[in-house]
Amino acid sequence: MPIRVPDELPAVNFLRNENVFVMTSSRAKTQEIRPLKVLVLNLMPKKIETENQFLRLLSNSPLQIDVQLLRIDSRESKNTPAEHLNNFYCDFEDIQHDNYDGLIVTGAPLGLVDFCDVAYWPEIERVIHWAKEHVTSTLFVCWAVQAALNVLYGLPKMTRETKLSGVYPHQTLQPLALLTRGFDESFLAPHSRYADFPADVLRQHTDLEIFAESDEAGAYLFATKDKRMAFVTGHPEYDAGTLAGEYLRDVAAGLSPEMPYNYFPQDNAELAPKATWRSHGHLLFTNWLNYYVYQITPFDLRQMNPTLE
Repeated sequence: MPIRVPDELPAVNFLRNENVFVMTSSRAKTQEIRPLKVLVLNLMPKKIETENQFLRLLSNSPLQIDVQLLRIDSRESKNTPAEHLNNFYCDFEDIQHDNYDGLIVTGAPLGLVDFCDVAYWPEIERVIHWAKEHVTSTLFVCWAVQAALNVLYGLPKMTRETKLSGVYPHQTLQPLALLTRGFDESFLAPHSRYADFPADVLRQHTDLEIFAESDEAGAYLFATKDKRMAFVTGHPEYDAGTLAGEYLRDVAAGLSPEMPYNYFPQDNAELAPKATWRSHGHLLFTNWLNYYVYQITPFDLRQMNPTLE
């Protein structure tokens, strides 16, 4: 089944060119189906690129999904046209009384910024607390994981001395768990972060179940036992060339970045990299949508919070 998005969203044509079934809102209104309502809080600077990446993963499911894009930063964007934001994004005040089947909170380039210095930190805290009452299951990605661990568990910001960038091997710890159902015992996933997620810290200070980890990258995939909160510390949504774009940008800025690990063929930045994590990324999102969202969400979302009309 398709994802439902506004007719004019740029991702419609982008994904159709990849043979992804995208249903526009006008066509979806003719079908008698209750789609899953998924809210995407997009914190990345290049919002259109990020929309394409996450919508691609959400589309690989037999479920019909109605996607709503959310923003919480009212400052002028340097990377996304204001017209795009005004046409396709809602503000938190617009949806704060609504319920959703799923919420995705993306990463953000804030790895070296203290939480108190994040311009929209109060809004992040508000959304995370709101999600506990209004969302069946929330999926946090990369920096959003660090933010959520601080808000939900009081964990301090943990930062690596050098940036973790590249494609790393991971081990599946619980192959029969719902979130990792169908995963290989070892799989690849990209990372691009300063945030640190030591598995032993999570085991000592939280009740989270860890489903996959990496010797180099630490804890990768974990969740609460009630499936209401899931966390992925990498970027399974990344395109093949995303890490290359970040690396070449930093080179051009004179930052002398280390070459992404296990990414460029022969460690040659002039050779086009390949996405060696794509199947795992699709399976992860399919499992989350099916087992953490669809299987436990009420048919009538008002049942999540009976006081809402």
